[in-house]
Amino acid sequence: MPQYAVDERRPRPRRSTRPGPCRARVPAAALAALLMSATAGADELKPFEASYAWDWRGMTVAVSNLKLEKRSGDTWTYSSKSEPRGLGRLLSERPKTVSVLRVTSAQVEPLSYKGDDGTGSTRRKVDVEYDWEKHRVTGVYEDTPVDLPLTPGVQDEASVQVALMVELLRGHTPERFELLDKNSVREYSYVREGEETLKTPFGDVATVIYRSHRANSPHVNRYWCAPGRGYIPIRVQQKRGEDVQWTMEIQSLRRE
Repeated sequence: MPQYAVDERRPRPRRSTRPGPCRARVPAAALAALLMSATAGADELKPFEASYAWDWRGMTVAVSNLKLEKRSGDTWTYSSKSEPRGLGRLLSERPKTVSVLRVTSAQVEPLSYKGDDGTGSTRRKVDVEYDWEKHRVTGVYEDTPVDLPLTPGVQDEASVQVALMVELLRGHTPERFELLDKNSVREYSYVREGEETLKTPFGDVATVIYRSHRANSPHVNRYWCAPGRGYIPIRVQQKRGEDVQWTMEIQSLRRE
């Protein structure tokens, strides 16, 4: 993917002033209409399909395809699949993941998370189920048995991407997410860093930059999310100190 959320779109309230004799009061019905018209244009989570180029030390080594699909009711499927390019073809990995999740008015609830690296090895295989009635998450995560208490807000590496978009679409900047990591849960902080307009194959796109970091980890992830396109990430980058480990750059996007 929060301890608290900040509505960045809400204007700062002005100091109240006593209405003058010529100032008309706004009827309740008119106020309701104003509120409805103000929120009518608000964006929402929508199905999309995007492709990204993975750059490593200035070379494209893979292309990843991400797809968000709505199933029925409040249930969605978020999947990813990567294919090597260039020097990446020297590696045998063809990673893919599938996350089934539920988007409620309160939060994103992962229901299952499956993935592997395409080699047939179980070292990178994940198969976990979330039982929100019994409040347990169980399964196997990279050869490690998983059996943990399930608390509100827990995400995995796939569902947290959707959780971040949902929070931002609702006008919230999440402070942190808890991510499943084998048979444990780790906390990642999220901070808004600024804004930047990026050049893409389909034109210039305005983005807001968010930084994610886990305490005592040398790695920092940054996400350039596009408010005008449902906060879908346009760029994702991981750094270790000042050294860029890898960068994902969007190549195509189709959003319903």
